Amino acid sequence: MPPIMTIPSRGFTLIELMCVVSIIGLLSLVAYPTYLGVITKGKRVEARAALMQAMQEQERHFSHYNSYAAYTAANANSFLWYSGSTPAGSAYQISAAACPGQAIQHCVVLSATPGGPQVDTHFKDEVCGTLTFNSLGERTAAGMPAAAAPAACW
Repeated sequence: MPPIMTIPSRGFTLIELMCVVSIIGLLSLVAYPTYLGVITKGKRVEARAALMQAMQEQERHFSHYNSYAAYTAANANSFLWYSGSTPAGSAYQISAAACPGQAIQHCVVLSATPGGPQVDTHFKDEVCGTLTFNSLGERTAAGMPAAAAPAACW
């Protein structure tokens, strides 16, 4: 009787494939939250830069008119009201108002609110919330205690 020739099998077994899939799943479980944290921090940095730029615009306005200007996204005129390069690609909406208990001629507070109707509505910053910066140099974040906000969010 002639010997039977066996062809060597090529490929992966189901167990090998399942091991690879489970390893990829574990790596994704660890990496995805870290990735989201880095994205949020990057957008927060973008908001801080926009607040600084908006404060420069406010100081320029103050030097010409001896008063700051209050605005929102609806009536921003020439002031910066979003944090990114375009409104649709921005994560924060910038607005300006008088400091609590003071007139707009003396103090302005800028707020960077995450998400909003005219910027990325899906973006949320649960850690810091709304970032604020006023003309007196005080920086706060709505999601943190006042003492911890500058270190964690600014």
